[in-house]
Amino acid sequence: MSESNRRIAILAHEKFPERAKTATGIIRYSDDEVVAVLDRDRAGDRISDHLSGMQDAPIVESFEDVEGEVDELVIGIAPIGGGFDDSWRPDVRAALERGIDVVAGLHYFLNDDEEFVELAEKHGAELVDVRKPSDDLTVSQGVADEVDADVVLTVGTDCSVGKMTVSLELMQAARERGIDAEFIPTGQTGIMIAGWGNPIDRVVSDFTAGAVEEMILEKGDDHDVLFVEGQGSIVHPAYSAVTCGILHGAMPDKLVLCHVAGREAIHGYEDTPIPPLSDYIDLYERLAAPVHETGVFAGAINTSDVGGDDEARAIVDDYSDAIGVPATDPIRFGADEILDGLGY
Repeated sequence: MSESNRRIAILAHEKFPERAKTATGIIRYSDDEVVAVLDRDRAGDRISDHLSGMQDAPIVESFEDVEGEVDELVIGIAPIGGGFDDSWRPDVRAALERGIDVVAGLHYFLNDDEEFVELAEKHGAELVDVRKPSDDLTVSQGVADEVDADVVLTVGTDCSVGKMTVSLELMQAARERGIDAEFIPTGQTGIMIAGWGNPIDRVVSDFTAGAVEEMILEKGDDHDVLFVEGQGSIVHPAYSAVTCGILHGAMPDKLVLCHVAGREAIHGYEDTPIPPLSDYIDLYERLAAPVHETGVFAGAINTSDVGGDDEARAIVDDYSDAIGVPATDPIRFGADEILDGLGY
């Protein structure tokens, strides 16, 4: 990964902000300076027209319209399947021709693209494939529970419910309480923000738990609490395997169940209904128990599509009642209820 505090442009064509999770995560949490967002549908707008309380920059039609010094072009979209859209090629080409590094978290590796490799070599740029795992990963030894830190894992009712966001919000809120907390990134966006980590959904299945365990062991004796970014959902038709691997590899002491208000079916699999919320407690706790006993201590719910705070608070209360633990929307209302539920 590149050093922090770089000047970056983020590619998010036709997806910003709602369907550009990587872009919005970087804008919200990264130490890097965002100088532009590329979205041909929003060109002429600014970030602040769509996202409040974050750093601001213009939205432009293409990389050719990005002005000033730029260190990186980041692919800020993570589509299902992690493919590369050929409509992005002119922007990547333009960045490389200016000698600017390109960073992507796709399953399609830029370093396997002959044109991009040739351009990068010619113009002195670097291609960074965040989702390419380390070559020296091994199977889990089942020892993550031996670290000094408490391990807290965010788990979900579905994919794309905010597990990374909740983990980062909890880390920041814990630090504000004077707790020595750290974030453990397991996905491409989290890795881009933190500057390190293992891309768990790209790891060979036998090594998934071991890749998580490696990160717990690296950080676990240097901090009081580790907030581990969860992935997928245990009921997801496609992504349940990575969910289970993280659950067993991290050996968490506590779980935070994340959900999106109003979601009734698995995202992208609309014929798969989301089970009753209370069922998730038993599912996660029983699956974890043979490896390391844990429990759901708190919940987080995304109410961004809910208009007023009064309605959102009612939804939070209903969610808390449904899962039987304290809950809140940490973006809208702060993370205090979750940290209190976790005992911090």
